[in-house]
Amino acid sequence: MKIEEVAREFDLTKDTLRYWERIGLLPPIRRNTSGYRDYTEHDMNWVYYIQVLRKAGMSIESLIEFVKLFRDGAQTREARKSLLADQRTQLAQQEAEIHKTLKYLDYKIEHWDDHMLGYETERLAYEGKD
Repeated sequence: MKIEEVAREFDLTKDTLRYWERIGLLPPIRRNTSGYRDYTEHDMNWVYYIQVLRKAGMSIESLIEFVKLFRDGAQTREARKSLLADQRTQLAQQEAEIHKTLKYLDYKIEHWDDHMLGYETERLAYEGKD
């Protein structure tokens, strides 16, 4: 599959795909006889996997480490699992913070009229003291 098609399929830019290949997140992509990248299903699986981990907030540096460990073989399985577990913990903490913020916003929205009425009354009282 051509780079344009892969970019469209995963909603990425061609520059992002080239960058991921250049820094080693993706394996070297095979070239066709004209020299254009020709993504295989295996390559596209890597694109998907990297994209999911990026959406989970994993840094490029951690991704590079993860891919390096993967290429080092089966003896790195526990280290890779640890990286994923750490990222999951960070994501869960972010989720908790988002949930807390949503609850606060829900409260503010549900009590909007009460808060605004109080504010407007205070403002009117202050303005009347001139």
